[in-house]
Amino acid sequence: MKYSGIGGQAVIEGIMMKNGDRYATAVRKPDGDIEVQTDSYVSMTEKVKLFALPFVRGVFSFADSMILGMKTLTFSASFFEDDEDSEPSKLEKFLDRVFGEKVEAFLMTVVMIFSVIMAIAIFMILPLLIAGVFKNFIQSETVMAFLEGVIRILIFIAYIKLISRMEDIRRTFMYHGAEHKCINCIEHGLPLNVENVRKSSKEHKRCGTSFLLIVMVISILFFMVIRVDDVWLRILSRVILIPVIAGVSYEILRLAGRSNSKIMDLVSRPGMWMQGLTTTEPDDDMIEGAIAAVEAVFDWKGYLAENFPEAAA
Repeated sequence: MKYSGIGGQAVIEGIMMKNGDRYATAVRKPDGDIEVQTDSYVSMTEKVKLFALPFVRGVFSFADSMILGMKTLTFSASFFEDDEDSEPSKLEKFLDRVFGEKVEAFLMTVVMIFSVIMAIAIFMILPLLIAGVFKNFIQSETVMAFLEGVIRILIFIAYIKLISRMEDIRRTFMYHGAEHKCINCIEHGLPLNVENVRKSSKEHKRCGTSFLLIVMVISILFFMVIRVDDVWLRILSRVILIPVIAGVSYEILRLAGRSNSKIMDLVSRPGMWMQGLTTTEPDDDMIEGAIAAVEAVFDWKGYLAENFPEAAA
């Protein structure tokens, strides 16, 4: 495997692929055609040099992925809106009047803030409170930190299992698989076509699912060392240390994604297993959409010629 620099995410009935500052979103519309939108997005780590420092860049890279993710999700959802000719609600009229053309940006900001708060509550604070029930029976702080981490992972798995019962989420996981398959196809020196993508792996080292698992594992190690007696200080420590844990986790994921060493393969293995929950085998239509997104921003033929001359010949 040779690092290509491309990455992406699944959106509603489509794929977003990013290469450098350019990204493309390919959506399979209700009429069956593929709509491809290309645009540019300059990351915060490029705008501010301080944000690009190791152990700092992870937090801002995660923020970039959330911003771009919301933007591309909104674009893909626009093809599946119901009752487009219906009268706007009073709330919609109020927001249009107050925010004008910036209403979409305002709503995206509100959704992101709410999502972050809910994620912190469910995946950071709730495991701490559940583990606290066993405090009278477990005297070791190390065991308590480990228990909290296990509960955190179990809640995450349960959450993924629950949302995967929804048809839209199941299809999104299929597109997620198509995204990984396209990247794996290219990075393993195969020409980008439906047949080669289909036989490529749906798991990839640089996946966001792997990042989240690394975050949960690293949090166990942090909280084994950082010990606070007061429950409110415990909660505060979980919130305050999120950027630090995310920064360390990002560096591990970044190293794993660029390395072919056996050690990093071993480190990546649990995340790859976890991807079994968030990626499923796509159909050929989904693969075609993923290929369209890749080709809009990435010269895969030039990449193969440079890195796999025998395949490009």
